[in-house]
Amino acid sequence: MAKERSIDPAACEILEVTESEGISTAFSRAEAMKPCPIGSKGACCKLCAMGPCRLTKEGQTGICGATIETVAARNFARMVAAGSSAHSDHGRDMALTLLAAARGEAPDYEIRDEKKLLEVAQLLGVQTQGRETMEIAEEVAEVALAQFGQQQGEIIYLQRAPKKRQEIWRKLGIAPRGIDREVVDIMHRTHAGNDQWYESLLMASLRTALADGWGGSMLSTDITDILFGSPVPLVARSNMGALSEDEVNIIVHGHEPVLSEMILVAVNDPEMIEYAKSKGAKGINLGGICCTANETLMRQGVPTIGNFLSQELAITTGAIELMVVDIQCIMQALAPLSKQFHTILVTTSPKAHIEGATHVEFDEHHALEIAKKIVKMGIDNFANRGKTRIPGKVNHLIAGFSHEYINYALGGFYRGSFRPLNDAVIQGRLRGVAGVVGCNNARTCHDYAHEYIVRELIKNDVLVVMTGCGAIACSKYGLLSPEAAELAGPGLREICEAVGIPPVLHLGSCVDNTRILTVLSQMATEGGLGEDIADIPGVGFAPEWMSEKAISIGCYFVASGVYTIFGSESPVGNSPVVDRFISEGWEERVGGKLEFIPDPQEAVRKALEHIDKKRAALGLVEYDPTRFGQSGDRLMRQFIEAMEAGLPVSPYSAKIPDPSKK
Repeated sequence: MAKERSIDPAACEILEVTESEGISTAFSRAEAMKPCPIGSKGACCKLCAMGPCRLTKEGQTGICGATIETVAARNFARMVAAGSSAHSDHGRDMALTLLAAARGEAPDYEIRDEKKLLEVAQLLGVQTQGRETMEIAEEVAEVALAQFGQQQGEIIYLQRAPKKRQEIWRKLGIAPRGIDREVVDIMHRTHAGNDQWYESLLMASLRTALADGWGGSMLSTDITDILFGSPVPLVARSNMGALSEDEVNIIVHGHEPVLSEMILVAVNDPEMIEYAKSKGAKGINLGGICCTANETLMRQGVPTIGNFLSQELAITTGAIELMVVDIQCIMQALAPLSKQFHTILVTTSPKAHIEGATHVEFDEHHALEIAKKIVKMGIDNFANRGKTRIPGKVNHLIAGFSHEYINYALGGFYRGSFRPLNDAVIQGRLRGVAGVVGCNNARTCHDYAHEYIVRELIKNDVLVVMTGCGAIACSKYGLLSPEAAELAGPGLREICEAVGIPPVLHLGSCVDNTRILTVLSQMATEGGLGEDIADIPGVGFAPEWMSEKAISIGCYFVASGVYTIFGSESPVGNSPVVDRFISEGWEERVGGKLEFIPDPQEAVRKALEHIDKKRAALGLVEYDPTRFGQSGDRLMRQFIEAMEAGLPVSPYSAKIPDPSKK
C-alpha cells in the first residue's frame, strides 16, 4: 500500500510504520475522504446566506440567478486572490524586515548582497550616488512597501518584462495598479451581487496574479537576496536520512527566511553547541521542510528533510526534538501528531496559530534572542527522545541557481549573457526550456508526477528549472545532481558537461518562481527567440499542485505568455465554458493558457508538441537529437578515462575505446 502512495523509499518506509501503528497522516485521510465532485470542480457557491447553491443540472442557476459560469469563475478568482495575498504578504514582511534593519531596529540582520541592493535601487528609482548603504536600503524598503498600497498607475517591476509583454498588459487593462488594490478588487468583485460575467472575472484574476508575480513575490525574492545573499551553487543533502541519531534534530518548516536564518545562526552558536553536549548530544543538526528548506538549502547548504507531504512522516521517525514553523503549508495535524512523540511543535507567526502547539512569537527586532530561546527548547527535549526509526536514504543535489548565477555561468563575470542559452535553443541543441514547480497533493502518488515529467523532459533535451516542493521531490531521485546529465538527451548533456551544471536547476523556494520570470524575460530580450515571453519554446508545469498560491502562480505565468500545465482535474471542470476560456480564451488575449491534465504522459506529450510548435513559428531548425552527442568535452572525458584504464588510445582516433569494456 505504501508504494502506491509515494515513490520515495524513505517515505514508504515511514508510511509502513504509520499503517502498522494506526497513525493518521494526510495519505490515510485522503484515502478515507473522497473529494466533493461538486465543489472540487467549481459548481458550488457559498458566497451568501441563501446558499450554498450546488449547480448539478444543465441550465440550473443559484437562488440569485448566478449561472455555472459565474459561480466557477468567482470561485477561481477567489483562489487567485488568496494565493496572491499569501505570497505578496510574505514580500511585505521581507520589506518590513529590510526597513527595520536599515534603521538599526533589527540589529541581527545585515545587508549581505550590496550589489543586489544597488540593482534593485536603480529599478525602483532610488538614488545611490554618495549615499550610505543603510540609507539606500531604507528608501528601497519604503518604495517597496509603497507598491502594496499604491492606488493608481502601474507597479514598478512590470518594467522587467519585455516591452511587447508590457504593451499587451496595458492594452488589455490588466497591468496591476497596486498589489493590495488588486486583491481587494477581486474580493469586491466576487461579493454577491457584483461582477457576474465570467470573462470579466477571469481577466481581473490575471491582473491580481500579475500583482503577485511581478510585484509582491518578485520584491520578496530580491529583498531576501539583499538581506541573506544571492544564492550560488552548492552541494547539499536531501531526504530523511539527513536526520541524526546522536544530535539534537531541529526542523524549520514554512516559508519565511527571517526566522530560519536566525535559527541557523543560533544552532551554530558555540554556546548553544556546548549546551547541547551538556545534555548528552554530540551537537545540533538543523534540517528543513517545504520552502523554508529551500531558503536555507540554497544559501547555507542546510539539508532538506522533505517536501510538503513529508512533514508528518518526519515527526513519525521519533528523531525530531523540535519543529519550528512560521507560515503557509503547515498541517494542523502536526499538533496532535507531535503529542504522540516527544517532538515539540513551535508556532512563531502572529498569522499562523495552531491549537495544541507552543507559541513563541517571532519579532525581527529581537530575532537572535528569540531564536536561541527556541533552540534551547529543542536541546532540553533531547533527553526525552525514545525509539527512533530514521530511514537510511540520503541523496545529494546542487542547489542555488539564481538568474544572476545562470547569467554568469553562461558568459563569465564580464560577459554575463543569456546568449549561449538562446543559441543552444536556436541550434536545436536544446529543444526548449521548462519550469516545473508546485506542491505535493495527497490525492496523487507522492513525487511520481514530478519525477516522471522532469525525467522525460530532460531526456528530450529540455532544460528544466525548478522551485519549491517540486525541486525537493526531484532532489530525492538524483535529478538535481551533475550525474543526471547521463539521463539527458545528447544536446542537453553536452551543455551540462561544457558548463558544469545539472540538467535540472534549483532556483529556490516557491516565491522564487519570479526568478523564472526574470530568466524568460532575459531570454526574450536577448534576441533570436522572438520579442516576447510567449515566443519562447517553453512550458510551465505544476504536476502535484494543491494550494491557492499555485493557482496564482499559474495565472501570472499564463498572463506572462507561458503555456502552463497543472496536474489533477480542473477546479472549474463543471463549467466547460470557463474551462475553455482559461485555455483558449486566455491564449487569444495574452498568449499563454492554463490546462489541467491529470495524466503525466499526456502532459509531457502536449508540452513537447507546444515547444515544437513554437520552434516552427520562430523558423528554427527542426529538433533532431541525432545531430548532437559527440562534443569535444564528452570525447575528452572518454579519452582521459580510457588512458586511466590503460587502453591504447590516440587523441586523433576516430573512436575511443570504452573503458568499461576493457
